Order: sequence, then structure tokens, then C-alpha cells
Amino acid sequence: MVLRKPVLDNNEKRLLKIKNEQARRRVEFRRQEWFRYKKLGDSWRKPRGKHSKMREQLARRPPIVDAGYGGPGKVRGLHPSGFREIMVYNPEDLSALNPDREAARIGHSVGARKREQIISRAEELGVRVLNPGVVK
Repeated sequence: MVLRKPVLDNNEKRLLKIKNEQARRRVEFRRQEWFRYKKLGDSWRKPRGKHSKMREQLARRPPIVDAGYGGPGKVRGLHPSGFREIMVYNPEDLSALNPDREAARIGHSVGARKREQIISRAEELGVRVLNPGVVK
């Protein structure tokens, strides 16, 4: 199985490189007091409390999601490989994809038999599958 690469111009390649570098260095944004209560989890929630030190961004507090952390707009939403991800649930969905710019991501509810059909159809059409899983 040959891994296909997206067709990008030089500017998009440069911006994608910047985006991937920023993503690698970006801090992990965690919910306020995620460490204190297990029931909270650590998924991001904006601190809204009246006396919240995190909301006020005082020293030695975790960072807050802000516009300055965003990557280049032209490549925002792309997979790190440079493809736009399209969810696929059956082999017929692959025919609507542009293999030069889009890659397939198989839905988690798809079973092994249909997954094999999707992968074999993707190879015929020259479409890249981002999560092929274990195929015998």
C-alpha cells in the first residue's frame, strides 16, 4: 500500500510546516482545577468565576485558550499530512472524494468486513485512508 501525498502549492507546504511545528510546541489547555476533582476531567472549559485567578490570568496559573495560539488560517482544519479529512462509513462514500486534496477517515462504528471493503475500494480509487486499522 503506497501512501499518497496531497497536492499542495509551495505556500501551503510552508504554512503546513509552521502549523505542525506550532501544534507540537503548543501547551496543553486544561480545565480549571482539573487536578483537584477526578469527576471534572481535564477537557477545556473556560473559567467564568467572578474571583477566578485563572480567568484573570494571574502569574503561575495555567494558560487560557486565546487567539494567539492559533495556526495559519489557510491550513487550519487540515490533517498534519496536509489532507482534508472526510468521514467515510461505506465504500460508496469514497467516490465523492478528491484524492489529490482529501483523505478518508473510517467511522468508528464501521465493522471489520465493511472496513476491508472500504480499504480495497480506496486503493482502487487512489484515496488515502488515515486510519486503516489492522487488515489481514
